Amino acid sequence: MRQSDVSFIDQVKVQLKAGDGGDGIVSFRREKYVPFGGPDGGDGGEGGHIILRVHRGLNTLEKIHSQPFYHAGGGKRGGKNNRTGANGESLILEVPPGTIVKNAETNETIIDMEETDGEFIVAHGGRGGKGNTRFATPTNQAPYKATSGGMGEEFTALFELKVVADVGLVGLPNAGKSTLISTITGAHPRIADYPFTTLQPILGAINLSDGKAIVIADIPGIIQGAHEGVGLGLDFLRHIERTKMLVYVIEISPHDHHLPSQTFHDLQHEIRHYDPSILQRPYLIALNKADLPEEENDISVILFSFHESCPDIPQDRIFVMSAREKNGTEPLRERIISLYMDQGFANRQI
Repeated sequence: MRQSDVSFIDQVKVQLKAGDGGDGIVSFRREKYVPFGGPDGGDGGEGGHIILRVHRGLNTLEKIHSQPFYHAGGGKRGGKNNRTGANGESLILEVPPGTIVKNAETNETIIDMEETDGEFIVAHGGRGGKGNTRFATPTNQAPYKATSGGMGEEFTALFELKVVADVGLVGLPNAGKSTLISTITGAHPRIADYPFTTLQPILGAINLSDGKAIVIADIPGIIQGAHEGVGLGLDFLRHIERTKMLVYVIEISPHDHHLPSQTFHDLQHEIRHYDPSILQRPYLIALNKADLPEEENDISVILFSFHESCPDIPQDRIFVMSAREKNGTEPLRERIISLYMDQGFANRQI
């Protein structure tokens, strides 16, 4: 999987309007030698729906963002000779996996597309009105009554995208997540030596022998106060909600041996205040940029300090590596696979 060249948009507000139903009509048969023909007014057609359809090839809401208003076709009026009006044309909107739609005014969640079979009517068209034929009775054989078509549903919708990935890479800006995902999956994110190079989730995949894959997301850097919306914090944190596992990518500091453990606690603090249930998921820790310390002894001191500060973390969950030099990344890759399989997670087909 490669990063798309299109703009990454994960939140869009648009107006949705389903089609109105067509009106029923009042009409009477006009036949030669039949001066008082019976009613023959047809019903109106049904209004078109607005239908959401998941497209597995999309990873952004850019297509929805392209216009502010979407409306389906309206039903046509009924006709003479009891002809029903044509139904309005339904509108199909393609969305990426992981899309959630909310009512923008009430913030009520209307649908999570991950809980559907891939399609959902998000706005129903109005019913067609009834022609006067429907109102004929033994005591009123020439009714002058017909009904108007119903209004199609209309509301302001908030589309949100939560990346669907099995493993989320989380860390501070410039921790080396983009380099790591490119090393272990072959993804091609933009990489540079300054913070916030990654401003959108990047997806890569570890291909498995059975033709399936573990999808990994490089989540943009999390900063202090992210859970309160500092920077783009809430937008970034939203993308780890669906992950099954986390990999904390933490930069080794040659100048402060205590910084990696402090960084780990800071990241957990932000996630805990956003959604504490995320911390219950399996995780690994990648102590990255091992090429920075000048002395090998520094690595041992950093590891000792980390274990001392985080004694409850099993040693087989901690990996020291240099993603840039591709040293130590293969054991992490293999551990991601084994932990994923041990947990019994269903593999993803790409």
